[in-house]
Amino acid sequence: MNHMLIPANDIPASLDLATLDAASQAAAAAFVAAGTAANTVRSYRSALTYWSAWLQGRYGQPLNDAPLPLTVVVQFVLDHLARPREDGTWEHLLPPTLDAALVAANIKGHPGPLAYNTVSHRLAVLATWHRVHEWESPTEATAVKTLLRQARKAQARRGVTVRKKTAAVIEPLQALLATCTDGVRGVRDRALLLLAWSGGGRRRSEVVGLQITDVRRLDADTWVYALGNTKTDTSGVRREKPLKGAAAQALAAWVAAAPATTGPLFRRLHRGGAVGTTALTADHMARMVQRRAKLAGLDGDWAAHSLRSGFVTEAGRQGVPLGEVMAMTEHRGVSTVMGYFQAGSLLTSRASELLASSVIDTEAPTTTVESGR
Repeated sequence: MNHMLIPANDIPASLDLATLDAASQAAAAAFVAAGTAANTVRSYRSALTYWSAWLQGRYGQPLNDAPLPLTVVVQFVLDHLARPREDGTWEHLLPPTLDAALVAANIKGHPGPLAYNTVSHRLAVLATWHRVHEWESPTEATAVKTLLRQARKAQARRGVTVRKKTAAVIEPLQALLATCTDGVRGVRDRALLLLAWSGGGRRRSEVVGLQITDVRRLDADTWVYALGNTKTDTSGVRREKPLKGAAAQALAAWVAAAPATTGPLFRRLHRGGAVGTTALTADHMARMVQRRAKLAGLDGDWAAHSLRSGFVTEAGRQGVPLGEVMAMTEHRGVSTVMGYFQAGSLLTSRASELLASSVIDTEAPTTTVESGR
């Protein structure tokens, strides 16, 4: 006996088994957008805007609903990566007029070639755009991969290296903290710096996203804070990380200076040091680190990421096992974290001090010159 769960007149139209209708496609897109970190969305939007503007200026057409041919991607690489000439100068093929137009439209930050990492990111975004449309990506072609590999080798041979933010190991971190003497702003910045660094080298989006309810005190010398969704963990499961010693004390001082029961943990300050209700942004945090580095008289390229790379580098210096470091940082791939970790561990490696155990005369030899007879 058949039982109709839905009256016949209310049964919706049958769906095509092979395709999604427009409403389902929109729902799927909404899920993807909601599950993607805000910083990633902004990064992808910026890259696709650049692709569209460059295509319009170079080929007279924007990025549209059709896959790009291999030749266009090769041209993009040649337009944006500098190549060494035989006379020692550098060149790239982006026409100066188009270069100037992109800069004037605030689509490009400055005239001239792009960094290798920027070009690689733009190609990765283009590959994602093709995958979303279920097209074969030209970025996967052997010709493109070979071109990129050889371009990187050519730049490396001429001394162009991949730029990384300066790592805030213990000594520069202490210098940053020493500048935090400017009232309530210093109290806040000290707590933020120490939570970001001592709490596992947190990303700036993770720090500014913390809420008052995400932290709790265990004892006089220990706090814990809870992470939810992050760049590498989108499961929604809250993971607690410890804060001890100076980091715990700094957080306690900030909570006492800016008491609240709800809302963002790190909030903006108004004139006179009044604590507001709105959260710091990731850009605020980056500028704060740069400002503190300048006050401390530190040389280098400083940003919020300096705290993350500094935590990993210092862990390597102090011989902390890599697994314990990754448990705190939540890096998913070993290759990403190993560069910083190895740089730190080599500083204390016995292999760098082989001469220390040998008896070698460190004084420069003297040469006696006899006068001719």
